[in-house]
Amino acid sequence: GLVIDGRTLNIIFQGGLEQKFVALTQHCRSVLCCCATPLQKSMVVKLVRRQLKVMTLSIGDGANDVSMIQAADVGIGISGQEGMQAVMASDFAISRFKHLKKLLLVHGHWCYARLAKMVIYFFYKNVCYVNLLFWYQFFCGFSGSTMIDYWQMVFFNLFFTSVPPLLFGVLDKDVSAETLLGFPELYKNGQ
Repeated sequence: GLVIDGRTLNIIFQGGLEQKFVALTQHCRSVLCCCATPLQKSMVVKLVRRQLKVMTLSIGDGANDVSMIQAADVGIGISGQEGMQAVMASDFAISRFKHLKKLLLVHGHWCYARLAKMVIYFFYKNVCYVNLLFWYQFFCGFSGSTMIDYWQMVFFNLFFTSVPPLLFGVLDKDVSAETLLGFPELYKNGQ
């Protein structure tokens, strides 16, 4: 592991040692930045995103973590004694740090699986609709006439765009929460 303080981070950023710092951190299992300013926290997140070209996640519980949370791809705010600024600036809010495991492994897996299925569904819905109009043009001699009334088209899009996402969101759970927590490697299937 590597523990680095704010004064050392200041030397790294002012001295142009960012690449050496990133190379050093790649050899560590964990890196802890302590006594860092809000600007330094966000600069570390931006450095990791830029140099390693990875998706970043930042977790914070106070106003001093807002810039770090906003610099990351995914920001998680912990509501606590320091106020609600981190929660207001974050993508997700949790009440305790221990809920992070369930947020990532369970809800992250379910969300990814649902979004993947919904993208396929929306392609299917639009292909069905456009395919119907395409073949109708052969029937009417490419006159450009509309086959479906305006209110039917609105109903088609309203029904097939609102009801299935609600059903997917409420009912679709490919693996139970207990299984996902018991086997964290299932999270890699989505990647």
